[in-house]
Amino acid sequence: MLQPIFNPTQQSNYKVLCLGAHCDDIEIGCGGTLLKLIENYNIFVHWVIFSSNPQRKQEALASANLFLQNVDRKQIIIKDFRDGFLPTQIVEIKEYFEQLKKEFSPDIIFTHYRHDLHQDHRLISDLTWNTFRNHFILEYEILKYDGDLGNPNFFTALEESHCSRKIEYILSAFETQKNKHWFEEETFRSLLRIRGVQSNALHRYAEAFYCRKAIIF
Repeated sequence: MLQPIFNPTQQSNYKVLCLGAHCDDIEIGCGGTLLKLIENYNIFVHWVIFSSNPQRKQEALASANLFLQNVDRKQIIIKDFRDGFLPTQIVEIKEYFEQLKKEFSPDIIFTHYRHDLHQDHRLISDLTWNTFRNHFILEYEILKYDGDLGNPNFFTALEESHCSRKIEYILSAFETQKNKHWFEEETFRSLLRIRGVQSNALHRYAEAFYCRKAIIF
């Protein structure tokens, strides 16, 4: 039997690195999983957003603090690279990844899906794998107009409370996104339900990830 990634009998902090190209990506992609981990394990969260502006930065800080309100050890970093143009800033972003690698060695990393059709998302995913070679990496998904959802192979079963809190926190924090036709409870809950069906989740809901490589030492 494979050993679990997180062992609740151990007292040391598990280090979790969350990477998002934009201010709401982490929450949408893996917010429910983070809430479940926080409930069950002693974790240290390093939360990094790469693109923001002054208004969105305030929203992102509010959201991160909602999701991490029960985490004693956390670091929230919000960079100000230009939204939609991350590939044109690859040198500076790559340099930041190298700095991050020296400062933080996570046990698990949440990042974007490799085949996401948003150019900013793909860059963050590529640099994650380029930088962190000895780490467990899960790629989360973001539903969008481009229709790039795939066939994930790793699922986190969620309870209704995780789903409700995830959606509530996202909708309450990101006022600037409410004019977008997809930014609504029905969208978020629908994908959670679909992934719950695919994984036969006990409580009907799940978040899905892509696990490209897992090594047991």
